[in-house]
Amino acid sequence: MSTFDLSRRSVLAGSAAAAAVVSLPTVPGQAQAAPAPAAVAKSGYRWRNAVVGGTGFITGVLFHPSVRGLAYARTDIGGAYRWDDRTDRWTPLTDHLGWDDWNLLGVEAMAVDPAHPDRVYLTLGTYTQSWAGNGAVLRSEDRGATWKRTDLTVQFGGNEDGRGCGERLLVDPRNGDTLWLGTRNDGLLKSTDRGATWKAVSFPATPSATGQGITLLVAAGRSVYAGWGDSDGTADNPHLYRTSDGKTWEPVPGQPTGTAAKVPIRAAYDRHTRELYVTYANAPGPNGQSDGSVHKLRTVNGQWTEVTPVKPGGATTGGGSADAFGYGGVAVDARRPGTLVVSTNNRWAEIDTVFRSTDGGRTWTSLKDKAVLDVSETPFLNWGEDKPKFGWWIQAVGLDPFDCEHVVYGTGATLYGTHDLQRWAPQVRGLEEASVVAIVSPPTGEAHLISGSRDIGVLYHERLTASPSRGLATNPVFGSSIGLAQAAAKPSYVVRTGSGDQANGAWSNDGGRTWAPFASQPALAKEAPGPIVTSADGSVLLWSLAHGDGTVHPAHRSADNGATWAEVASLPKGAVLVADPVDPGCFYAFDTSAGTLYASIDSGLTFTARATGLSSGDAGFQLAAAPGRSGDLWLSAKADGLYRSTDGGATFTKVAGCRASHTLGFGKAARGASYPAIYMVGGIEEFNAVYRSDDEAGTWTRINDDRHRWGWTGAAITGDPRVHGRVYLATNGRGVQYGEPV
Repeated sequence: MSTFDLSRRSVLAGSAAAAAVVSLPTVPGQAQAAPAPAAVAKSGYRWRNAVVGGTGFITGVLFHPSVRGLAYARTDIGGAYRWDDRTDRWTPLTDHLGWDDWNLLGVEAMAVDPAHPDRVYLTLGTYTQSWAGNGAVLRSEDRGATWKRTDLTVQFGGNEDGRGCGERLLVDPRNGDTLWLGTRNDGLLKSTDRGATWKAVSFPATPSATGQGITLLVAAGRSVYAGWGDSDGTADNPHLYRTSDGKTWEPVPGQPTGTAAKVPIRAAYDRHTRELYVTYANAPGPNGQSDGSVHKLRTVNGQWTEVTPVKPGGATTGGGSADAFGYGGVAVDARRPGTLVVSTNNRWAEIDTVFRSTDGGRTWTSLKDKAVLDVSETPFLNWGEDKPKFGWWIQAVGLDPFDCEHVVYGTGATLYGTHDLQRWAPQVRGLEEASVVAIVSPPTGEAHLISGSRDIGVLYHERLTASPSRGLATNPVFGSSIGLAQAAAKPSYVVRTGSGDQANGAWSNDGGRTWAPFASQPALAKEAPGPIVTSADGSVLLWSLAHGDGTVHPAHRSADNGATWAEVASLPKGAVLVADPVDPGCFYAFDTSAGTLYASIDSGLTFTARATGLSSGDAGFQLAAAPGRSGDLWLSAKADGLYRSTDGGATFTKVAGCRASHTLGFGKAARGASYPAIYMVGGIEEFNAVYRSDDEAGTWTRINDDRHRWGWTGAAITGDPRVHGRVYLATNGRGVQYGEPV
């Protein structure tokens, strides 16, 4: 589970995905209205999540201080949500962001106006690298039902180190029209028109290469405090600043120093005692922290007091390495003076916890010690073990202002909640954040869907409306899924590959219900576990080996269910593989670097070139074979459109009217049609959308609408072979979306 940061970050960081991105035009400091919502798609589709529950890093949770039952949550790559207390579920607020806005699905910060309950603000931006676009601010007067948007000329890092800090966005306590926004590399921004326009204001600290900048903004009475993440922990380089007049900022006197107080993570103000609580770590997190502390500032006299529950660095209970960790979230009770909760973070040895104090931090109780975790609604949280862990990456903590025993905390995979401080359960209905990379819809059997995702591996979905009862696939457990394939003529046989410590490939003979690891694997499979395909009858496997950074290695072949493997020398490294769904001796491969289609007619022993001169130079092309037909191939060439071959790849014809094709799949044919329905993410119009064709790509119908776009959706799509019109779509941060005609 320690691989989560890298695996989530790699989703769009590679050159292949970056090439498909069109940066947003930005107008510095000027408000731009969000596009008017379109009518429901002509085909009338209803879209829902295939339920898993959570599955990603909850980076922030915010109870509204004035409205019972109103809360907001943010995620690192899956947008923001609003809690509806009446339905006991989260409502996604950013699904309208489309393909060109993929970088805005990471939410850096959020803010509410205590005096105006319907106002909510979001700061959006996932990465700060040169290949990512600039950030934006969304503002709403109706709790996120509709938005207005201002594009900025600065970047944010909603999926970078420090994403659990915050909040970096704040409504000024003296004037609801004024907002403050802390950036990583561009200082402090201010708006005086409720987020419509922004300008940089003077701030006494200078950004450095750490890329943290202002980590938090918090109101304490009529003053505003700002945490500075580029400090070195010394008195000469302060980490906490304050303004009392909204114009000038100064370091807070007497603030703690040292590595345990190097980076301010979060802060909360107790208005009853007039004390500001600040959590610290020696790194921004969520990874890399090994020291930390908790301090409080009595704002009326400037007195600092350390109130750290447990100091990091002591011996573990098992006598192992030092108990190294930092501190993360903090929240105060709005009605009980001196009552607060704080969380540890990156505490892998003793497992993270949430501490609670009712006396201003003089004494603490670890809520983990008596916690009873009920994950029956989301069984994957057992992680293949007998019982779930309390959590990791706990940097988001919330305390209900109307219920002192309603505490929630975010982890790298869920949001736990309690109403009695002992019994905890995931509070994630409606919140789905999986980064899905592979999907299969079996033609027979109990499940209509098998999915493979980063961070949670493979899931067998017996029902689409409930989290898979078996939890994640075990024997072995994968940290992240990479490859998933089913034998077309023997659907009981399924194979998968992924990252893991036990093994990196596995097979199933019961359609994906249970698994066994391959008896052996190629030498580079552990460090480069790429995609896998199986022949139509399951007798031959071809395993591509590739690193997350795009480095590729020779593919390997097995004809004995993974007992032995041999390199396929004639197959170009990194070629996109697909098995013929009818002929078990036939495989196809597309070499994107050369634009050449290769084929094998000897069960993958050797490959020879067929069509040449096709689109080339861009990794990420996809090759699909129409079910029930031999040699019927479809090549999604991204911005160069869609190509089809009906002669096993000897020749290809470009499909007319298709501007772009990113991923393509098949489902049950329409009534009266002989050819499978085709589903595609691509461009028939001037933008990318989800389409269906019932006449072999002769005509297309858009089946999503402008309220359901989900950012980047180029990984995988497939129809249901048993239900015409039903389609499953892999998203990068919003789980598996499935659509059905209504």
